[in-house]
Amino acid sequence: MILYNIPLSGNCHKVRLMLCFLGLDYQIYDLDLGTTEQLSEDFLKLNPFGQAPVINDQGVVVRDSQAILVYLAKKYGGEQWWSEDPILLAEITSWLSTAANELQNGPARLRLHHKMGRPIDVKHATDTTTKLLNIIDRHLANRQWLVADKLSIADIAIYPYLALAHEGQVNLSHYQNISAWLARFESLPDYVSMPGINLQI
Repeated sequence: MILYNIPLSGNCHKVRLMLCFLGLDYQIYDLDLGTTEQLSEDFLKLNPFGQAPVINDQGVVVRDSQAILVYLAKKYGGEQWWSEDPILLAEITSWLSTAANELQNGPARLRLHHKMGRPIDVKHATDTTTKLLNIIDRHLANRQWLVADKLSIADIAIYPYLALAHEGQVNLSHYQNISAWLARFESLPDYVSMPGINLQI
């Protein structure tokens, strides 16, 4: 299996985490952003959107971090990662949607602005972040994990850009339940970090 990767991407980190939690062997191919390799003809054959992550699993090509988590969970994981119960499956999917929408348009966008200098609507991203953090913090008030009180791909999908939130000048100190959840996540066996993450443990 090959993971087409960008080292500083939180979305790519989701996939690296999942591969490590599942104990799968894989190779990393870091895309050269300096030469816009992600827009090269060869890479666009793998993902016409020109985005990472992408995996190639013995000829099966999957793009998008959420889709890759689903694929890996279903093919290599078990009930813990991708439940067959329709209610739990709906809950997991709702958090994958949150990762692709509110998380991406809030904390991830603020990080893109403050760390990488991209122009954004700072007020909108800040308002989105505040609403999201309040929702997640309340959700975690009486539970260990996001769904069914056990680790799932829902947690993996949400984790990186919350762990990197400080790079977007987001202060998590007022969100005690999120901070405790981050610490639990980072204490998991086979956890791997990435540049920018300040471990909570």
